[in-house]
This record gives sequence, C-alpha cells and structure tokens, in this order.
Amino acid sequence: MPTLILNPGRDKSLRRHHPWIFSGAVARIEGTPTPGETIAIVDAKGNTLARGAFSGHSQIVSRIWSFHPDEAIDATFFHHRLQRSLERRHIRSPLPDSDNTALRLVNAESDGLAGVTIDRYGPWLVGQFTSAGAQRWKKTIAEILLEMTGAHGLLERTDGEVCAQEGVPESVGPLLGATPPERIPICEHGLTYAVDPWHGHKTGFYLDQKDNRLLIREGSHGMRVLNTFAFSGGFGLNAMAAGAAQVVHLDSSSTLLAQAEENARLSNLPADRFEYCKGNAFHKLREWRDQHRTFDVIVLDPPKLADSQAGLQRAARAYKDLNWLAFRLLARGGRLLTFSCSGRMPADLFAKVVADAAVDAGREALIQRYLGPPADHPVALAFPEGRYLKGLLCAVD
Repeated sequence: MPTLILNPGRDKSLRRHHPWIFSGAVARIEGTPTPGETIAIVDAKGNTLARGAFSGHSQIVSRIWSFHPDEAIDATFFHHRLQRSLERRHIRSPLPDSDNTALRLVNAESDGLAGVTIDRYGPWLVGQFTSAGAQRWKKTIAEILLEMTGAHGLLERTDGEVCAQEGVPESVGPLLGATPPERIPICEHGLTYAVDPWHGHKTGFYLDQKDNRLLIREGSHGMRVLNTFAFSGGFGLNAMAAGAAQVVHLDSSSTLLAQAEENARLSNLPADRFEYCKGNAFHKLREWRDQHRTFDVIVLDPPKLADSQAGLQRAARAYKDLNWLAFRLLARGGRLLTFSCSGRMPADLFAKVVADAAVDAGREALIQRYLGPPADHPVALAFPEGRYLKGLLCAVD
C-alpha cells in the first residue's frame, strides 16, 4: 500500500480525527498512488494513524476513510458506513415518511464518507461524489444504497467549480438503476415541491433549510413577507401556509421564480397573494428602501459569498449591506431570518456583522434563535467545517 508520511508535528489534527490532510503537512509519499487509491497515513516517527484516499490534484492530498489503521477499505467497509448513516436517520423501511419524502442520507465527512453526499427525493437518489476517493468507490456506494433503500435509481450530480478544485470529472447523469424524470414531486411539512434533480442547485433542493422553512410559519399569519434569494419558494410557501397576507418572492432567476410559482400551485396556495419579482437583491432592496416600502418578515438566504479565506472580508461587507437594507425595510415589531451558507464565515463573525448592520440602520434588535441545519445534516465534532449553514432569527423593535 502506498504511504503518506507527515511532517514532524503535523499529526495533531489527525489524532483529533479531523479527516483532511493538506499538502503542507506532507513530508513525502512512498509509492505511486493513483487518484482515489487507498493509502496509509504515517506520522514522522513511523506510526500508522489512518487510511485515506489519495488526491494528488487537490490541496487536500488525502481524505481519511478510517482512523483504524488496520481496517480494510472495501465493499464491507462502505456497507457498514452507509448502514450507520441510515440508522442515524432512523430509516428502517424502503418507503419514505408520508409527510416528508425528501431527506439527506449521507452528509459527506460528517458521516465518515468524505466527498459523498446523497439525497433522497421520494423513490429516487441524487448523489455528489466530489473527491477522488468518492469517485473511485461511487459505483459500490450506489449499489449498496439502492439495495438498502429500494430506490429506483441514483442520479449523479457531480458538477460545478469543486470539480476543478478537486481534479474530478464533471458527471451529470444516471449512475445506477432507472433514469429519474425531469421533475420529482416531494412533500415537506404538508407542501408539495417539484424538484429538478438534473439542473437545480446542489442536488436539486436545499434540504438543509427544512427546519427553518417550517419555523417561518410561527408569527407569519397576516404578515407581509419578503423572501429574498427565493430559489423555488420554500420560505414564502411556508409563510403563506401559515396565512400570510402577502408574500413577495425576489430572485435574479426567472426560471427559479417560475418554479416557485409552480410549487405554489402544487401546494394549492392562493395565487393572488404572491408577488414574483426578478432582480438583483442588493439593487431591489435599495429601491424599495427609497420607496419607503416595508415588510413584517424578511428572509435573507443568499448563496455562498465567501469562497476562500481571502474573500472573507469582502463577503462580510456584502452580508452587512444586505442585513442593513433588511433592517431598514422591516416594520416595527418585524422579524428577520438571516443566513450564511459560507463555510468560511464563522458563526460569531456572522452574528457580529448582523449586529453592526442593525446599529448602522438605527434599529434595536435581539436574537430570538440561532438557526442551523436539520438532524439529517449532522456535523462531526472533529469536523467543524461541516457546519457551513448558520442563521439568526432576529426580532426588531
């Protein structure tokens, strides 16, 4: 087996079971491993610490499969890991729950399967395999999961800029089993969505916001709600399900706004109380501020604004600008649900940015809840990078 030898003193994170080894920690590699091949991880004194997958094209040279140095990385290993992932989510049957037919089955490093993300939409699976090791074992993983879940098929959605970063090929199409349709209907908290697994963001839907979409129903009855970066309408649909007086969906994509409108129809929500606005959120919020328009509830759920540590300061300014505008648009007694999905943005810094925005907007605000992903998106204690989604529910006087 090829071997990766660490530099002296660079084994501390590994001993704490952090699953990544960066290139700067590597003294040398003995042997000539191919992409995704299993390698032994050895400290500077010759102690074998783990087994990981080799990735020579990435800054993360190896992602750990197992911290048991004698454990074989084979089909039995993946069967056990996948079984544990399903057990964590209390999946005992191939049939999905009747009220929520979409959930995450595998959450990458936090489920011990680095680079592997698998979501379930009704009878279909959609997977991303964004590391060399995940690519090497994806067929085995698909076979095991289809057998365990009884799903019709698994569609691969390995695409986007992460592929270039990790040196893995882009691949969108059926990996195993039957081919899923262009739209998959799912149920979530009594509402119906048409998920686009082929072209939609991530694997087709933002499952990480499931609990927060339900949360917006609290206090939305009779309220004017603004759903910025609306995507397929989830927050706005839940507000309307709670009896909102008006919901404004704002997004830069007319395609996504059409999906939001379709989902409102599928969920039998009153069409005359929805407004669909295409535009840049930064520009449109300023326009509404100048028009003295106000809302009772505002959702800010922008895409990732910090792609790197170097871009963190720029992202912080953008988050502050958005939240400052939202505070200016909120009516007295209003609520703000504000989020960051940037893994580079620390939770404490995000809270400070929002606090500074409130001060600059001249508003008194308090945090009612700290928000995050649902239980099917666990975060390993040794892998804080897995906690990319953070949010605040703020009340404004």
